[in-house]
Amino acid sequence: MDPVLQLLEERPGFAAMEPAHESQALFPVAGGIWGSAGTSNAYMVETAAGRVIINTGMGFEALVHKPLFDAVCPGPTPYILLTQGHVDHVGGVRHFRAPETQLVAQANNADCQHDDERIQKVRSSQAYIWFRKTIDAAIEVAKKNPEVFVQDKPLPDISFEDSYRFSCGGVDFELYATPGGETVDSCVVWLPQRRILFSGNVFGPLFPHFPNVNTIRGDKYRDMERYLQSLRRVRALEPELLVTGHFEPVAGRELIRACLDRLEAAVEFVYSETLAGMNAGKDIFTLMREVQLPPALRVGEGYGKVSWAVRTVWEGYMGWFKAQATSELYATQPREVYADLVELAGIGAVTARGEQKLAAGEPEAALLLAEAAIAADKTHRGALQLALAAHEALLARAGDSNFWESGWLRHQIAQLQRKLAKA
Repeated sequence: MDPVLQLLEERPGFAAMEPAHESQALFPVAGGIWGSAGTSNAYMVETAAGRVIINTGMGFEALVHKPLFDAVCPGPTPYILLTQGHVDHVGGVRHFRAPETQLVAQANNADCQHDDERIQKVRSSQAYIWFRKTIDAAIEVAKKNPEVFVQDKPLPDISFEDSYRFSCGGVDFELYATPGGETVDSCVVWLPQRRILFSGNVFGPLFPHFPNVNTIRGDKYRDMERYLQSLRRVRALEPELLVTGHFEPVAGRELIRACLDRLEAAVEFVYSETLAGMNAGKDIFTLMREVQLPPALRVGEGYGKVSWAVRTVWEGYMGWFKAQATSELYATQPREVYADLVELAGIGAVTARGEQKLAAGEPEAALLLAEAAIAADKTHRGALQLALAAHEALLARAGDSNFWESGWLRHQIAQLQRKLAKA
């Protein structure tokens, strides 16, 4: 069997991710290296001079991670290393930081944290659709431990642009910038003596899956060219153990190389096909439908999706103007005249046409008609039922293959069910 596809089948999807909780135990990574699972895993490397912590989880999760690490190696903690500035990596720093601790991160770490802070309110609200359990857990911990600082916003003691090397207690550490990851400050941690690489989320939370170059919970677009450069930098190290940001490590130089080769080929294909289609005059939505991975380049799409990456590449180069309609230039959008069109056609005729589309296997078209009908009458049972059926058809087609898509569809289905119960 194809080893890449076999690994895809063996590794869990993102729905298996759980925030750190009191009943969990450490998991061994390699001799003297331990992991503690969470929204992003925290890791501890034991050395003759104490411990080096790699990522700290959310602030509330550090209350779980730290006692587990303390039981094995209580310190001192000469270094904390951050592979990126997202809240699930930096939030627990204050719980681990001691007077002797040096916090090391890529030079753009502060910028990444500031980006998060600027849209914190809107992104937290939107993220709740997918991360309800994690956010609720954080709120609960804050209520039970009001005296504990829950979510840190730390500043690094040591920042580096391209690379940084140091030794601690006989263990060599090398950090390399990989800005093609989830953030502009993404980096990896390399233990050259043992050929172990901590990849953080440079490849996203799922490996080997297509990169999530956009995220519908809210974030800046990510650059596929930089992703490819970062992948090649990691591959050149030839790691024998890949310690990912989520779930168990991936062992074996040949398997890791095969996965990285496949990811490179898949991303290169989508990137080049999208650019070629753009230059051939194809519109963004045609390319979203047409650009698909051939079977030989199959990787997972559990977090990122090829069609969404196509759209991101198009918009990343061309911007939001599609040059298809003058109305794109103005604030008034098509949905704002839905009610007028439905009034002209009659809401019964619109929902009937939507049911025909759904029966013909066109749930996207059915959904558009349902949305138009609901714009005309938010409590119309026929329109609500059509929207519910369209969402259910889309979910049945997608299954649980993509965390974001299935999460959104389930959220909308639940909302429509509540509205129908009141209609």
